[in-house]
Amino acid sequence: MRRHLHVDWRAGLSLVGTLLALLSLAFVVPILVALIYGEADLWVFISSMAVTAGFGLLLRQLDSEPNPGAREAFLVVALTWLFAAIFGALPYILAGNGAIAHPINALFESMSGFTTTGATVMDDISFDTHSRSIMMWRQLTQWLGGMGIIVLAVAILSQMAVGGAQLMEAETPGPGVSKLTPHIAETARVLWIAYLALTVIYMALLYGLHLLGYAPNMDLYNAIAHGFTTLPTGGFSPEARSMEAFSPIVQWLVIPFMFAAGVNFVLWWHVISGDARTLLRDNEFRLYLGATSVLTIITTVVLFVSALETPETGQIGGNLERSARYAAFQIASLINSTGYANMDFDAWSGPAKGLLLFAMFIGGSAGSTGGGIKILRWLVILKSLRREMFTSIHPEAVRPVRMNGHVLDEDAIRGIYAFTLLYFVIFFVGVGLFAADAARVGLDLELLDVISASIATLGNIGPGLGEVTGPMGGYGEFPVTSKLLMIGLMWIGRLELFPVLVLLTKAYWTD
Repeated sequence: MRRHLHVDWRAGLSLVGTLLALLSLAFVVPILVALIYGEADLWVFISSMAVTAGFGLLLRQLDSEPNPGAREAFLVVALTWLFAAIFGALPYILAGNGAIAHPINALFESMSGFTTTGATVMDDISFDTHSRSIMMWRQLTQWLGGMGIIVLAVAILSQMAVGGAQLMEAETPGPGVSKLTPHIAETARVLWIAYLALTVIYMALLYGLHLLGYAPNMDLYNAIAHGFTTLPTGGFSPEARSMEAFSPIVQWLVIPFMFAAGVNFVLWWHVISGDARTLLRDNEFRLYLGATSVLTIITTVVLFVSALETPETGQIGGNLERSARYAAFQIASLINSTGYANMDFDAWSGPAKGLLLFAMFIGGSAGSTGGGIKILRWLVILKSLRREMFTSIHPEAVRPVRMNGHVLDEDAIRGIYAFTLLYFVIFFVGVGLFAADAARVGLDLELLDVISASIATLGNIGPGLGEVTGPMGGYGEFPVTSKLLMIGLMWIGRLELFPVLVLLTKAYWTD
């Protein structure tokens, strides 16, 4: 007996088409860069824009007045991010330079960009191989993916206000986003305004250091490029040595902005509105600040007492400024999945690398651009575990779990446990599959490489800790099958698992 679909797929695909047409406008930025530098890749972006816009407008014809519900929201969000990565890969393929000319590598790089992962398969990150416009597109994809393509669409397209709350809820899970203002479109706008304001301030400060002579390599191009990749916790850099290519004062400036990107942007909106107390009273922010501070202090001590020294950095052990700078930078970079590196931290001692690996499992705040499990979930788990211990001693007690003074629904707590369990299951499955795939093709990888590959792609972190996946390495050596799996992990990791995985269930389509 045939069962009818319970998903309005025409409405869903029509909205996906609208979003693709909007995304095609982003190609204007690399087109301008190609014109400024007189690059031959100009036609690459004009062609990519035409193909993306054409396909998007074609999909829009499926439904002239789409009205998405909760089911369609999952379909729209999942497919929009997949199509964004596919069409975002076109410039890499058409330009035909380096490893990213291969379609799978191009899709990997594009998915890594839009999901703000920052993992790369490039074999040569330099302007000798890639044009400035190609590199700027790579950086821009991270900025677009940071706050979210759909949040942007809800902010500027009136037709997206219909069903906008469900779409934003599916794309940016987190408490309070849809209740920031009475109108969802206004909420989306203030989030993007806060995001844009921090980005512009950051770019101006970076370029200001250059004009003052403190940052010789941070010219206007680099200031814009790193502005596009810091606030979205992306980590792509046009420099092969990432932030190691810049002066210590630049690295110190990057640290607070990486930290800020891991804070719930709703809180930044309150700060901009003159209510800084909301930030300081927020339970999640205080735990995020505390975890970052404690890990930074411990890592600083570990580096200070070590004998660490490299040709690029000089002596780190025994030097307090260097120990603190490298510790603060890498903890801030990895705890919320930014993925920048200011040195090859694969050279660190075992205890220091263990601290970095621990930081990778924490994640940024809900409502931030950071990836990972998220601070909020760890906070709820800790509070509920403490509640269980208390009620085991006092079985008659009624002790709800509270967040910022509000009682949390028990269904929400169970959902957080389910998410965290599923996250670790997928992580371990990824480790097993990467190890098996490497053995299949005779690729000699260390266990740390496959562990790093799984958590760094699922958590949208980017660099790992192994010899291959380390901060100065890349994912180009992995087999194509592993790269396809990583693309999938980055996709479901950015959307926090359920919007993608629910599409694979029969119940979603028929019940």
